[in-house]
Amino acid sequence: MSDTPDQQPAPEAVNDAAAPEALPDPTPEERIAALEAKVAELESALLYARAETQNAARRGREEAEKARLFAVQKFAADVVETAENLRRGLESLPPAAEDEPELLAKLRGGFEGVERFMLQRLEANGIQRKPAQGEKFDPEFHQAMSEAPAPEGVEPGTVLQAWSSAWTLNGRLLKPAMVVVAAKA
Repeated sequence: MSDTPDQQPAPEAVNDAAAPEALPDPTPEERIAALEAKVAELESALLYARAETQNAARRGREEAEKARLFAVQKFAADVVETAENLRRGLESLPPAAEDEPELLAKLRGGFEGVERFMLQRLEANGIQRKPAQGEKFDPEFHQAMSEAPAPEGVEPGTVLQAWSSAWTLNGRLLKPAMVVVAAKA
């Protein structure tokens, strides 16, 4: 062996050499300022989280309400079609006359009663009929099937004839009215 030993520095000496200079302890004022900054940061995060939670709850309530209001939309459209067919049937009857057969008068009266009751039930459940005849054409509620020359005294863009009424469910269009519109000159 050789006389020069391979000596390694002691572990404590290595750690001391690699360690950064020790930071001085913060003053009480610096600690208070740092803690106050952290508290302000946490308060801000808490307010943001509360606002997000409230917004999510509000959106959830709104979506649930919309789902409740419009869950029956397809069924409502089918029932509305039935009401339209009942109206067409009533309109196909000959006009009431004093000498008409009693059976025809009773049938007309019965069908009219059924129609009144049906419309009341529909309205009680948020379904409204919006007649279109004579109204100004509104593309949100009317579907123009054709145009016809405007008769004298009728403003262009007026609904001359309605093949069906517009129907809404809780204010939302369920079925547009099929209409004939007065053409522009």
